Amino acid sequence: MKITRRSAAFGGVNLPGSPVTSRSILCKAMVAAAVLGLASVQTVRAQTDLSSYVDANGYLDVQKLTCAQLANTWQQDADMLTTWYSGWYNGLAHKHMLNIARAKEAEHEVIVYCKANPTKKIIEAIAVVFKDMRAERGIQMRP
Repeated sequence: MKITRRSAAFGGVNLPGSPVTSRSILCKAMVAAAVLGLASVQTVRAQTDLSSYVDANGYLDVQKLTCAQLANTWQQDADMLTTWYSGWYNGLAHKHMLNIARAKEAEHEVIVYCKANPTKKIIEAIAVVFKDMRAERGIQMRP
C-alpha cells in the first residue's frame, strides 16, 4: 500500500522528509478543540437569590419555601438558610450546642432530598432527614 503525503497529513504514516502541512495542523487543532469543548459542557442552571422570595417588608417566610427554591439558590444562600433552620430547630428543642459535622451532614442530606423532591417544603425535608438521622443513631424522641 502506498502512503501519499496527503494521506499522511490526515492521520496516515508520516514518511521521513514529508512536510507537515498546515491542513494537518488545522485538522488536529479542530479535533482537539472539539474534544475540549465536549469535555467542558455542563448543565447550566439559573440561580435565584433568596431575596426574590421576600415579602413587601423584606421578610422571608421560611415555612413556605420549597425544596426547588433551596436547590436553585446560590450555595451561599443555601448555607445561610440551612444554618438558620438549624438554629430554629435547636431553639425549639432548647439546645444551645452545635455539632458542626452533624450539621453539615444534615445540610447535605436536606439538599439531596430537596433535589429529588422539589415540590416539598423545606421544613418537610428537614423533618424527613432529622427522622432518618435519629433512627440511624438510635435516638428516641420524648413525647
